[in-house]
Amino acid sequence: MEITGQVPTNPFKARKKNTYFFKDGEWWIMHNDGVGRRAVTRKKINDNRMYVNGKYISKSHPLFKAGKYKSFEEAAFSSLENFNTKPEGEVYVITNPAWPEWIKVGMAVDSSDRLKNYQTCSPFRDYNILYSYKVKDRRAEENKVHERLAKECNNINEWFKLKPAVANDLILEVIHED
Repeated sequence: MEITGQVPTNPFKARKKNTYFFKDGEWWIMHNDGVGRRAVTRKKINDNRMYVNGKYISKSHPLFKAGKYKSFEEAAFSSLENFNTKPEGEVYVITNPAWPEWIKVGMAVDSSDRLKNYQTCSPFRDYNILYSYKVKDRRAEENKVHERLAKECNNINEWFKLKPAVANDLILEVIHED
């Protein structure tokens, strides 16, 4: 009989999955490349890697942060203390003179810190916080405000075509309903 096709020179490379085995009182992993490592070492290696939505992210990536995350946003905000666990924060109104008829209504733990993020997008650093309101549940209040403002004017996501003074009155109305 004749064998056709490629014959692997290294039997370990022919395997698709790593093989685990017990040796000298500890678990080892035999990798596809034929190199065996202690399972504990493998865990340490994986603890220093970044995965976003199951995809490996290289250490050279500018947003690299070791761990497993559902999104880059989760990775970025996971280090902010209490970001996900504490609902308190602020609902704010931001403007930019480039779009004088539009305002942006958003939420943040700290609106002045959020403003700094906007400034990086503008070469003129000309975003301004017009209003900032402390609220007990920033996400819920922002949703209510967005719903109310959308009934009054045109909007594109969180941007509303509305005079700031009118927006202020409507937002205060929503916030003080509770």
